Amino acid sequence: MPRILLAEDDEPVRNMLQAAMERGGFSVVAVSNVRDALRYIATENFDAVLSDLHMPQAGDGFTVVSAMRHTNPQAVTLVLSGYPALDEALSAIRLQADEILMKPIHVASLREAIHNKLANPRASRPVPTESVASILEHDLGATIRDWMALVENDPELTCIPLSYEDRTGHLPSLITDLIFRLRLPRTAKADASISARAHGDLRRKQGYTAAMVVEESRILQVSVFNTIQNNLSKVDFSKVLLDVITIADEVDSQLKQAMLSYSTPGRSEWSAA
Repeated sequence: MPRILLAEDDEPVRNMLQAAMERGGFSVVAVSNVRDALRYIATENFDAVLSDLHMPQAGDGFTVVSAMRHTNPQAVTLVLSGYPALDEALSAIRLQADEILMKPIHVASLREAIHNKLANPRASRPVPTESVASILEHDLGATIRDWMALVENDPELTCIPLSYEDRTGHLPSLITDLIFRLRLPRTAKADASISARAHGDLRRKQGYTAAMVVEESRILQVSVFNTIQNNLSKVDFSKVLLDVITIADEVDSQLKQAMLSYSTPGRSEWSAA
């Protein structure tokens, strides 16, 4: 029985498609969001994926398709769309989706299309991938620029005038510590970030409030995830979920070190000794 991952955020449509596909001889795992779809792709095997394009954000379906293509190049990948725009079609080709199907979809035709593609698999080739650590390494400048753009739109943070260097000088070291953490064996324990300690002490001297230090850290995490989002066509999805957990944990750990140093003058010096 062919196994299908169905990703659709509209519950009535999802339930209808699941029931119809199961009547057609498929085993269906149905999810309502990208996060759950990626979790299943990383941990289970499927013969095909059928994903809505907008779920709810425009292009969410391509994230699911890209993940399946990287993890299982032999799987049939289909995207459902109610908006037959040219740029969407080009994106589907770039991410190696097998076909875009326009809504409303005729279920019998959908079942037949999947059966035909499974019976006549196309020649597939491995999709080159990069680790999240490598992506963050070569896109360091882009991550910092994205961080700075977000900070410049935050009145709370820009109320203290700083040069570009004073504003962003801590980021290369913190991101380097993050990259090092991503490359550690999963069972290894990471050392506390000395750079984060120094940053907390510096921000206190520059007049930042504790809330401003926390907000900077939140923006760093957003910028790192933006960089990953901008490189989805290259990400190694077999490891991305663990990497996301590691990123969140490391950024939180760096914030803790920064706040300890911020609240205890001189801590960055004696902690590093």
